[in-house]
Amino acid sequence: MSSLRIIDIAVNLTDGMFKGIYHGRQCHVADIPAVLSRAWAAGVDRIIVTGGSLEESKEALSIAETDGRLFCTVGVHPTRCQEFEESGDPERHFQALLSLAKEGIEKGKVVAVGECGLDYDRLQFCPAETQKKYFEKQFELAQAVKLPMFLHMRAAGEDFCEIVSRNKARFTGGVAHSFTGSAEDRDSLLAFDSMFIGINGCSLKTSENLNVLKGIPIDRMMIETDAPYCDIRNTHAGMAFVKSVWSAKKKEKYENDSPVKGRNEPCYVKQVLEVVAGCKGITDVEYLSKILYHNTCRVFFPQDLDTAGDSLLESGVIAENN
Repeated sequence: MSSLRIIDIAVNLTDGMFKGIYHGRQCHVADIPAVLSRAWAAGVDRIIVTGGSLEESKEALSIAETDGRLFCTVGVHPTRCQEFEESGDPERHFQALLSLAKEGIEKGKVVAVGECGLDYDRLQFCPAETQKKYFEKQFELAQAVKLPMFLHMRAAGEDFCEIVSRNKARFTGGVAHSFTGSAEDRDSLLAFDSMFIGINGCSLKTSENLNVLKGIPIDRMMIETDAPYCDIRNTHAGMAFVKSVWSAKKKEKYENDSPVKGRNEPCYVKQVLEVVAGCKGITDVEYLSKILYHNTCRVFFPQDLDTAGDSLLESGVIAENN
């Protein structure tokens, strides 16, 4: 067992790949228990299961209820915001999200509103104006249930930050997850006191990505996999810093005790941690993991904060090579 304590803030356990389905074809049995077992063994302490629609948020809550270490979000992804209008009654749809969030909070499982935000890379799924309208609407949800926000920003930095700025009094804090933006985008996000930046394999593809990462203070960062997507691949710049590897099998040759080749899993969040450490010149990976763990608790699990965590940040023991 690992001595690390890591929180993976983004795992799409509702995705068909974790049911063994790839491109509509059943390739192996559903294997969430095996996936989780590998995660716990790698030092993952908690996982936040992401919801991206009303129905997906319901499923995320159901999954979260199966293990004390699983939590979830409730919200609508920018590419799916059409569902508000397609429901025939956007306000009723919003109220259903609100009810689900309240139910999940009572069960101790819902820790954030999201995944919500703006995605201008995929406007074919939902026009920008619809995205903006229902991104703004979900701040109302966060305010109603007093939860932080789990945010998505893709090729939309200016509009995203404008909407966040307008609504910053309505939410307690948040993370812009799966960050792939520019140094300018990074600095715009860091200008919000309560905003953290989530790093995964998609954040670590190029040398330019790594240079942007170097400018994110470790006390404003969280790590994630966004599994089954955003794995760190051999062609990625970040791979140079990866130390932990797993022997993966092709989906057609599935074995329960091995990861599936090409499918990201929460155990691989350990690789993200290693890349962050290597890129920033931090030799004490365990210490770094404690800082990132504390950051995540500050936003999503404030009831679990301890004074030791605060002293970690204040001690400033880690020297960053920025």
